[in-house]
Amino acid sequence: MAERARFILASASPRRRDLLGLIGLAPDAIVAADLDETQLKTETPAQLALRLAVSKAQAVAADTDAFVLAADTVVAVGRRVLDKAATDADVAACLTLLSGRGHRVYTGVAVVSPSGKLSSRLVETRLTFKRLSAADMAAYIACGEGVGKAGGYAIQGLAGAFVTQLVGSYTGVMGLPLYETRTLLEGAGLSR
Repeated sequence: MAERARFILASASPRRRDLLGLIGLAPDAIVAADLDETQLKTETPAQLALRLAVSKAQAVAADTDAFVLAADTVVAVGRRVLDKAATDADVAACLTLLSGRGHRVYTGVAVVSPSGKLSSRLVETRLTFKRLSAADMAAYIACGEGVGKAGGYAIQGLAGAFVTQLVGSYTGVMGLPLYETRTLLEGAGLSR
C-alpha cells in the first residue's frame, strides 16, 4: 500500500489545529505563510478572505509535495473589514461597532494537493450581536480573549453570549468551516 502524502496546515492558529482534530485529522506539520494581508483597494471582504487563503496555501505548497490546507477569516460590517484587535482599545472599538447590529464573517479555505491542484471555497456566516451594555463590554475586555482575534471577539468564548442570530457555519466563525474543509480535503484525495 502506498504511503499517504504528508498533510501540512498552513496556519499557526491553535484553534484551526484543534478544529481539525474534531474531524479526525492531525497535520504532520504546521507551516505558517508569511504574507502581506493588506486589503486591496477594490477588494471586498469576501474576496480578501478567499485570496489570502489561496495565497497562503500556494506559498506553503511551493516548497513541498504534501497536501496543504490554509484558511483566512475576515470579519466585516458592510465593506469595512475589522482587523485583528491588537489592544483592549481595538476590542472596545470593534464591540462598539458590532453592538446591536449584524455583521458577516467570511472564511476562505484552500487546499493544494501533492500534484499541485488547487481547490477552494468561501464560507459566509451572518451574525447579529445583542445591544451590548457598558458592563458587557468592560467584562469582555477584562477577560482578554478579544485581543488577537479578527473583529475583536472569539465566538467560542464569552462573546458567544452576545450572538442573537447566526446563519451559516459556527466553526467558520471560529476560523475553519469543518464541512467545507473536510469536503475539500477528501476531494483532493486526503483520507484520514
